[in-house]
Amino acid sequence: MGEHADDRTVLKITGGDRIHFLQGLVTSDVSALEDRLVYAALLTPQGKYLADFLLTEQNDAVLLDVKSDLADALLRRLKMYKLRADVAIEKTELNVQRGLGDPPDGALPDPRHPALGWRRYTTQEGDAPQVDWDAIRVEHCIPETGIELIPEDSFILEAGFDRLNGVNHRKGCYVGQEVTARMKHKTELRKGLVTVEIGGAAPPGTDIFAGEKVAGTLFTQSGGRAIAYLRFDRAKGPMHAGEATIHWNG
Repeated sequence: MGEHADDRTVLKITGGDRIHFLQGLVTSDVSALEDRLVYAALLTPQGKYLADFLLTEQNDAVLLDVKSDLADALLRRLKMYKLRADVAIEKTELNVQRGLGDPPDGALPDPRHPALGWRRYTTQEGDAPQVDWDAIRVEHCIPETGIELIPEDSFILEAGFDRLNGVNHRKGCYVGQEVTARMKHKTELRKGLVTVEIGGAAPPGTDIFAGEKVAGTLFTQSGGRAIAYLRFDRAKGPMHAGEATIHWNG
């Protein structure tokens, strides 16, 4: 059946304007959602991350798969943008299943990276978690909601949304698009998420130092590696986060 992702909530968006409504809000092209998953985010008008989610269309409704911690705030934000559009948004009782290997009927590949396998939306709860998803995320530098992706703080290009298929630079306007486009075309990224080597351990959120200067922040750790947010011009040579040693091959 697949593992039960018990930290996810599925919202349902219905109505004749549902695609047009989402297209003007989120970072990815959602003009064709049937039989596929699309990874996208909602940003502030200043271009900062608010929530990331996966979208698909089933039975004349868009399903939105989001971290449960953000579901209520996202629901309120979407309803605020609804205005007079022919759109209804509500929570569902659907469960999120995910897994690796051969997908069951109705499952769709995760668009962020092939290593993340597949996802399925169903009334069945699914099996207890067994896969070490953090190890997969660290290996491929895939950020997680609420850990590496921080509402009203993170910028999606620094978080790697280009390589995760989470932003479309040709789709036209969406909330926060102007800032994102400027970062894409007019500046060179000086900060961002990377995978680093780590000796020892430190709590997520620990500052990383290069000498006496703060060079970034440490996040998810697994098997001698970690995801870190680094300021690239300072991330030179040996670094440390608390008692842990950090090395980046950038």
